[in-house]
Order: sequence, then C-alpha cells, then structure tokens
Amino acid sequence: METAARPVRRCRLLLPLLLLVSTVAAFEIGEQLMDYVRKEFGSEAHSRLENWQNVHRLASRAPVERQLRLVNTFFNRVRFVSDIEHWGQEDYWATPVELLTTNGGDCEDFSIAKYLTLKSMGVPDEQLRIVYVKALELNQAHMVVAWYPEPDADPLILDNLINEIKPASQRPDLEPVYSFNGGGLWLNRSGGQQQRIGEAEKLEHWQDVNRRLIDALR
Repeated sequence: METAARPVRRCRLLLPLLLLVSTVAAFEIGEQLMDYVRKEFGSEAHSRLENWQNVHRLASRAPVERQLRLVNTFFNRVRFVSDIEHWGQEDYWATPVELLTTNGGDCEDFSIAKYLTLKSMGVPDEQLRIVYVKALELNQAHMVVAWYPEPDADPLILDNLINEIKPASQRPDLEPVYSFNGGGLWLNRSGGQQQRIGEAEKLEHWQDVNRRLIDALR
C-alpha cells in the first residue's frame, strides 16, 4: 500500500509544471497535466483540479461576497494536515496546486489558495490581506484571509476553522498580529491600529512561494 509521503514527493518533483496553473488568471489547465494528475495521484485529485477550475468559471463574474463564500467553502473541504506530517518540514507554505493535488495542508496553505484564487477572479489586491493571527481559544498561531470592501471597513474573515464568513468584529477569538498582500506588510497595534512596515518580501516563506511561482513561468 502506498504511503502518503510518496504522492507528496511526486508532487514536489513535478512542482514546476503544477505551479504554472496556479499563476494564470484564466485557469487553463492543460490536458497533459490533468492526465498526469489522474495517473499519478488518482481520479479524486484530478476531480479536485477540475472543480477548482469550475468554481473559478462559476464565480468569476459573481458579486464579490458570493466569490468569497464559494472560494472559502471550496478550499475548506481539503483535509487539514500539519506541515511536519504532510511535507516533512516544520513550516512549509504550499501553493494551491500542491494543496489540491495532495488533498492536504494547514492554515497557511488554505489562506494562500483563497487569496490567489480571489485575486485571479478579479478581486483587487488592495482589498485582500493574508492575516497572521493568534487563535485565542486554541492558543496557537493561525492564518486567515481578510476582505476589505473599503480601506477602513470591518473586514470579512475567511477561515478554515469555520465555514461561516464573519466580520472581524465578530471574531474575538482571533487576535491579529500582522497582515500582508502583494502590496505591503502591516503590523497590528493595540486598539486595532495598523502600521505599514514595508513590503511582504520581508517574509521568508512568502518569498519562497512567490519564487516557486515565478520559476514555474520561466
């Protein structure tokens, strides 16, 4: 019987080909890739990539709040698996294709997948943030996606812990620490104040994700 580690290793070896899909707004998944995924990872992995493309097609012209619901629900179906168990690393930030192909990931992987998918649907980057928080009830670090309809609005939170999307003011269990998107990096201060402290490139794992995405296009 094949262990979970073997398909993960195959996914990592095929990373340049797989990552190409996650960076294109049109979500054109080639037949060669889909055939490979079906052969190497099985029909369920193949269906997850197809469903990702279908969600994108269905939601790309929908109102933003419907896009948020569809994307949040879709990715929350994936299994939660710790990095050390799934990737053999203490802290690994996966791409959406890695997440879906292996059907496993943690809160960072869910958040990255939701953020990139919403961006590809046309949601402006300035309205989206990946937010590093402390989950107070779990007493551990956690990551979510926030959508700001206006710069100073109470953002809506997309979270793999719950399917319901609630305003941040209704999530007292989450204590924001910092947030980032393609345009910058912000540190949360007491009283809800946010201070821009530079570019997201300061985050090593975010640099690594983007480096792998860029390398796939070369």
